[in-house]
Amino acid sequence: MTINIKTEEHIMLIEIDRPQKYNALTREMYTKMARAYYQLDKDDNLWVGVVYANGPHFTSGLELTDWSDAFSKGIGFPLVKEDEIDPFYMMNEKRCRKPLIFAVHGYCFTWGVETMLNADIRVAAADTRFAMLEVRRGFFPCGGATFRLAGDIGWSNAMRFLLTGDQWSAEDAYRMGLIQHVTESGKQLEKAMELARKVASVAPLGVRSILKNARLAEMEGEEAAKKVIYQEVARVMKSEDMKEGLQSFIERRTAVFKGK
Repeated sequence: MTINIKTEEHIMLIEIDRPQKYNALTREMYTKMARAYYQLDKDDNLWVGVVYANGPHFTSGLELTDWSDAFSKGIGFPLVKEDEIDPFYMMNEKRCRKPLIFAVHGYCFTWGVETMLNADIRVAAADTRFAMLEVRRGFFPCGGATFRLAGDIGWSNAMRFLLTGDQWSAEDAYRMGLIQHVTESGKQLEKAMELARKVASVAPLGVRSILKNARLAEMEGEEAAKKVIYQEVARVMKSEDMKEGLQSFIERRTAVFKGK
């Protein structure tokens, strides 16, 4: 297998599993990731996703021999079915409504950076090396880094690495705000799972509403988010989870949410 799907209660784990090729992304792997994102989005019992990789590196980049014809023809990523969500968030407006947490290590090059830019929380092992290598291979990034990386780390920081193809470290990434935690090597998944369990322990309707409103503000501006926020609050406050949250507060116990 190249993409393995596992579950732990309300958490979906998406494992990149092609270590013999440094997890270089093929079209088949892309499609499996797209289907995993769709499954996470649609399954009411899944509340958060964790993306991580098997082997010494998260990824060395794309398997260029498998992608060059598609890119040279201007096709882009092969998103063709309704039961898929593009992990690069490039091919249409579909987004996974559930939060995604990335745990990276070793090489995290090209597509690894670009899909991570769409994650909501990012954890990196201390040995992680990031890079956008495309200009060293003769072309340029086409999975979102040209317009998303600057939003996360600033224009000049982004251009510093996009225009040179140079690598940057986990500490650099943390300093620039690209990642939220740096762990000991080998501990990145453990930290990501700790965070995922925290997210899965709180009200899932509230979590999804946070993402929905924050993304609306990012895409269309604060005024668009303001116009709908109170209708969304009213909808969530009518939920069973809201009643459970209030009751747990009265009873001084941990709330048990159901996503209803």
